[in-house]
Amino acid sequence: MRISVIKAYLKKEFLDLIRSKMIILVYFMPTLIIFLFGYGLKLEITHARTVIIDRDNTKLSTEIVNKFEHSKYFDTKLMSIDDNDALDLIKKNKIDLFIVIPSGFTRSLLHRNPAEIGVYIDGSFPLRATTLEGYVQGMFVNILAKNGIKEPIRVNQRNLFNESLRDENAIIPGIIGLTLLLAPSILAALMIVKEKEIGTIFNFYSSPITKGEFLISKLVPPFLLHSVNIYILFLWAVYYFDVPFKGSFLLYVIASEIYVMVSVGIGLLVSAITKTQVSALVLSIIITVIPGFLYSGIMMPITSMDKFSLIEAHLFPIMYYNHIVYDTFLVGEGFNSMINLLYLGILLVYAFALLFIGSLFIKKAFK
Repeated sequence: MRISVIKAYLKKEFLDLIRSKMIILVYFMPTLIIFLFGYGLKLEITHARTVIIDRDNTKLSTEIVNKFEHSKYFDTKLMSIDDNDALDLIKKNKIDLFIVIPSGFTRSLLHRNPAEIGVYIDGSFPLRATTLEGYVQGMFVNILAKNGIKEPIRVNQRNLFNESLRDENAIIPGIIGLTLLLAPSILAALMIVKEKEIGTIFNFYSSPITKGEFLISKLVPPFLLHSVNIYILFLWAVYYFDVPFKGSFLLYVIASEIYVMVSVGIGLLVSAITKTQVSALVLSIIITVIPGFLYSGIMMPITSMDKFSLIEAHLFPIMYYNHIVYDTFLVGEGFNSMINLLYLGILLVYAFALLFIGSLFIKKAFK
């Protein structure tokens, strides 16, 4: 392997990236992704359109109404309408839920008799409905406790790792994993497929350059360029989105560098089976973005998946990387966690396997 040949090829590749302005996209796209998803993907529900029908008209029922009116989670209106009219408002998508406080509610509580409140929630979106149900239950437990009405079971709740329950703390680390999977794979695929599409791949076929020298010159630029994005995304997460960082920065960097190698390996495989830049771009997006959302733990915890989905999740490298990233940002176990070390080893196996298999598909022969 000749270092001088590799240096000459690398110089050519970097000049091509600068000349084609693609180097701007290298740093613009990851930043764009983290901002789009950081602001656009929200798990918290605020300003739910709420109607309260108060038929009790007591001090306690008035306090309940006031509590809902002053909560950021509910946009509350007090109305005197029939239950069926309120249901029609839900059907017409004008409100998200309505609460009925029946006559005699306070009296039943004071006499320790069973007391009921009607809560009707639009279940068109199950996740939203479940979240709103939890919000409403929490509001009533809080109100009743302040009025000295004891529940049969008192819950002393404490949140671990993401104490403030900020969406950004849960989403941004996962978006880093999605970004570092998507962007390097696209660039690596395009750099090789471009040679096929415009015909310059025949220079490689007919020249004395070896396959190893060719692949190094094509894969080192996306690896080095996106290695810088590891630090850029970290800075955005910590200093702009205020995501706490409790773990080992060294673990974050090592895992991210290996993960970028995995992504570059995916791009190499894509370039081997596609012939145009458009097809390479589309295929790269399909095999990175879809698993990135479904099996990365961003939208749903991996442990909550059914048996088949759990197996599928373990087939994708993003699951292993995101576990490490969430640990470095929110937990802080670092190198003391055997699972982190195991997942680090699995990522390393993925990186070498993908690069090796991809190199086998690249033939130094006329097609």
